[in-house]
Amino acid sequence: MNGRVDCLVTEEEINLTRGPSGLGFNIVGGTDQQYVSNDSGIFVSRIKENGAAALDGRLQEGDKILSVNGQDLKNLLHQDAVDLFRNAGYAVSLRVQHRLQVQNGPLGHHGEGEPSGIPITVMLVPVFALIMVAAWAFMRYRQRL
Repeated sequence: MNGRVDCLVTEEEINLTRGPSGLGFNIVGGTDQQYVSNDSGIFVSRIKENGAAALDGRLQEGDKILSVNGQDLKNLLHQDAVDLFRNAGYAVSLRVQHRLQVQNGPLGHHGEGEPSGIPITVMLVPVFALIMVAAWAFMRYRQRL
């Protein structure tokens, strides 16, 4: 088993409407306080219960926010990013990068032809054994007929 964990990266446009508690999430990161090594991006650290982001359901803790209302968040200080969110207006468009962890190897591998993540050989070996028993029985009892 190799057990290696890879990330599947997807991007999504999420439109939120500011509610009584703002956009309903907290951020970390920036050039002055990197949250992820070698990445000064802005990340979602917490989704507030019943906030705009929680009610929408697509934004997740750990997501990287690439832009706000079309404005790129690269190379921003943390406070500059906070100010950008606070001044983004009532309807806010976020470009978000989701990272889904995918485990490779025997336990996490889901290849083609493997429904429910069960390796095809696990399904075929019993079927092959049944065919062999049926063929043996047919050959054995066919001689008696």
